[in-house]
Amino acid sequence: MKLLLTDSGVRNASILAALVDLLGKPIAEANALCIPTAGYGSPYGDPGGPWRFISGRSPSPMTELGWKSVGVLELTALPSIDKERWVSWVREADALLVNGGDALYLCHWMRESGLAGLFPSLHDTVYVGLSAGSMVLTPRIGEDFVGWKPRTGDDSTLGVVDFSIFPHLDSPDCPDNTMAEAERWAAGIKGPAYAIDAQTAIKVTDGGVEVISEGHWKLLNPAVPASAPGAVEGAPQESNRGAAAGRRLVD
Repeated sequence: MKLLLTDSGVRNASILAALVDLLGKPIAEANALCIPTAGYGSPYGDPGGPWRFISGRSPSPMTELGWKSVGVLELTALPSIDKERWVSWVREADALLVNGGDALYLCHWMRESGLAGLFPSLHDTVYVGLSAGSMVLTPRIGEDFVGWKPRTGDDSTLGVVDFSIFPHLDSPDCPDNTMAEAERWAAGIKGPAYAIDAQTAIKVTDGGVEVISEGHWKLLNPAVPASAPGAVEGAPQESNRGAAAGRRLVD
């Protein structure tokens, strides 16, 4: 997959341009599936959150970008559906738009549904994550962001990329998500991590990692070796411009 890991959706022209570049065609010619599942697992969530995400009424732009078509892929429903049917839906989509909410709940259902096992074969699919929808692809989220608890009891996630993400940096909605807190959190992660704000996304392709930002971000723990996309030697480590039982995520 080609990845666009956003903090708060496609918030600016730079992130939008990165999305179009990954798609290789205009958004108006691309078909998307949106995945609202994480919104149900968040301790701060309510039924309105997934509806706003699906209907394009969320403050975090994803489904309302002018796609040729948008369908809904609810992961909790997939185990009761013939696998060949939903796999064909996923393979036919140009993009997967993955809602925020609770990253560990989302991780559980990505595995339980079988979607995570499909990821390695989706070579041309663009995965667009929002908050927890981005964090779920990292190796771990850190104890600060644990809300829903899996049977394993830990904070590990899918590990598609080898860096972690501290989201909603300096957001008015998440007053605890300061740079000082991000640095404290990163010390516990003990691996490369990015602290990003609402105007920032991380673009990941076979060629490596690129931070797309009109806001503020910082690469934390850059000295930690990385075998896959993550802390790249010589890469910028901070932008020039400038949430406990789980810290709050977008839902």
